[in-house]
Amino acid sequence: QVQLVESGGGLVQTGGSLRLSCAASGRTFLNRGMGWFRQAPEKEREFVAAINWSGGTTLLTDSVKGRFTISRDNTKNMVYLQMNSLRPEDTAVYYCAAGRIPYGLASRAPADFGSWGQGTQVTVSS
Repeated sequence: QVQLVESGGGLVQTGGSLRLSCAASGRTFLNRGMGWFRQAPEKEREFVAAINWSGGTTLLTDSVKGRFTISRDNTKNMVYLQMNSLRPEDTAVYYCAAGRIPYGLASRAPADFGSWGQGTQVTVSS
């Protein structure tokens, strides 16, 4: 099991930037794919970004391509989500997640992730 703690959320104006961080504990982090998901009020949790265990492959949902970047630093057990050109529709609680299986591919499917953080609120004002 991987323990995850997100940070970096907050209130930002349209067009602004935030960098979310996810601190992971446990040696198994090093061989797990990681993902970011978000959930807006009264909406289902949705995929945002994913990265494979080595950092060599990333996935982004279409609505954030060109604006968000996912990265990881395995020397620090950290995963990041750099969010630029933020829009009001990006407002949500953002969750970090760790893959269920070692050396897994980057995935969009919530079922492929076995550990989840508590979430961090991102609010974009218009």
